[in-house]
Amino acid sequence: MLESLSRLHPLAHNAFRIAVGFMFWTHGGQKLFAWFGRDEAVDLATRFGAAGILEFFLAPLIVFGLVTRPVAFILAGEMAVAYVWAHAIGRGSLWHWANGGELAAVFCFCFLLLSTMGAGTFSLDAWLAERRKRADAIPTG
Repeated sequence: MLESLSRLHPLAHNAFRIAVGFMFWTHGGQKLFAWFGRDEAVDLATRFGAAGILEFFLAPLIVFGLVTRPVAFILAGEMAVAYVWAHAIGRGSLWHWANGGELAAVFCFCFLLLSTMGAGTFSLDAWLAERRKRADAIPTG
């Protein structure tokens, strides 16, 4: 059974990246454009506006698997800052059950994982790497 599950690793890796990226993108849409049930957009000149910009414009890079490692590392940092600033300090407790920061913590670790694992096989990163490999294999002059 474990061997059968191992064969699903590439599929699960890519599905994980796409799902996490899409869900994160919706949070940027909420902040910037008041989409997905939010009543009003945030002011761009605030920390929430800066977060919305990162979420809305970098999350699609995660979805498509383009420059995944550095983008995921940046987003992991954003979520670590969000956890500390908005939840731990903002609500007066380091513990997630008291400060409501579960989502920020989970996103932080999801992006940290993607920054170490990369995009996976079904991604623009993999496609570009394959193109580079083919171009390097072509004899010159």
